[in-house]
Amino acid sequence: MNRNVMIVDDDPSILYTVKRMLESADMTVTTASNGRICLEELKKGFKGLILMDIIMPDMDGWDTVKEIVDQGFLDGIIICMLTGKKVPDQKMDKLKEYILDYITKPLQKDKFVSIVEEYLSFLK
Repeated sequence: MNRNVMIVDDDPSILYTVKRMLESADMTVTTASNGRICLEELKKGFKGLILMDIIMPDMDGWDTVKEIVDQGFLDGIIICMLTGKKVPDQKMDKLKEYILDYITKPLQKDKFVSIVEEYLSFLK
């Protein structure tokens, strides 16, 4: 089973905390501090679950998802938004077919890890 997860977030404490949670469940975790680094990882061949923050400088999560779609990186990945925004904004309307879930912070570790494991099971 594919156990690769990429966390895309500009907050180093979120990257660190979520990475530790998932690694403790034997997942392989890649971190990206912005959308451009996420796209670089996809160009290198990353396949797996992407946990995408929305509010990031330069290229927000929605713009990053749009680029993932436009550049043809959807094969072998699942995208979930992982954000502090309680309600999705209107940018999600145009991209919702590419988003599996909208997970809000703060995270409850056991529930979060369980959700991530379920989503990873969808990957071949």
